[in-house]
Amino acid sequence: MTLVRDAALIAQIDRLTVPHGQVALWSLGQAGCVVKGGNTIAYIDPYLSNSVEALGGPPRRFPVPLDPALVTHAQVVLTTHEHLDHTDAATLAPLMSASPQATLVASLQGRQIARDAGIPDERIITPRLGERVELAGLAFTAMPAAHYAYEVDADGHSRWMGFIIECNGVTVYHSGDTIIFPELLAALVGRVIDIALLPINGRDFFREHEGIIGNLWPGEAVELAKAIDARVLIGIHNDLFAGNRVSPGMLFDELDRRAPFMRCHLLQPGELYLYAG
Repeated sequence: MTLVRDAALIAQIDRLTVPHGQVALWSLGQAGCVVKGGNTIAYIDPYLSNSVEALGGPPRRFPVPLDPALVTHAQVVLTTHEHLDHTDAATLAPLMSASPQATLVASLQGRQIARDAGIPDERIITPRLGERVELAGLAFTAMPAAHYAYEVDADGHSRWMGFIIECNGVTVYHSGDTIIFPELLAALVGRVIDIALLPINGRDFFREHEGIIGNLWPGEAVELAKAIDARVLIGIHNDLFAGNRVSPGMLFDELDRRAPFMRCHLLQPGELYLYAG
């Protein structure tokens, strides 16, 4: 597999002009992606190391697509929860150092990981669910997620989050790791969503027995995208670890059965998707 990697990927991100009403997405693998609209560049759940394998977990199915120390252009970095493939100290420390202008958005648990990695507290935002924050040319709203439990403290800080991101006239929903539950559906009612990035790796007894917490099944992802009337569904969280994925064909089988005319994509690491309405 030929990947657009490292300096070539950075150059492509920097070079691409993204007019108003459009947004560019680059996959980083797993749940990670880069979002660009106008001059705003944001990273979501970047996992750009081999930390999982170093701690005794499974190896990657593909190489790290981007050296985080090369990321000098990030303005916002959003992380959905504290699991290593979403909030990784070995990624965040060099990335935030290379992008001193960037603000990190993280859960309370993710904030502690960032602090321990040497990221100053004043560069970290911990949002409350439903709170809309404008930052560096975009706006984001923390949305409920449950992986599997819905865990929210008295101040409205959630252990698991997704994000609604408004950028350049386009609305992107990144669900983070989640299953479907009533509070999630209620929070999404009435929102106009152009792109929904939803996990499709599923869950089952045998993976749970090994301590692997799962996500939406492909059919659930299609139904959620239908329920929120998303214009495009992009399946995520199904490419990095051999033991925690399903056949990608399942997504398109479910799409054919449940929503045959919905636009849908799976992106390779480093691949660009340009949304233009």
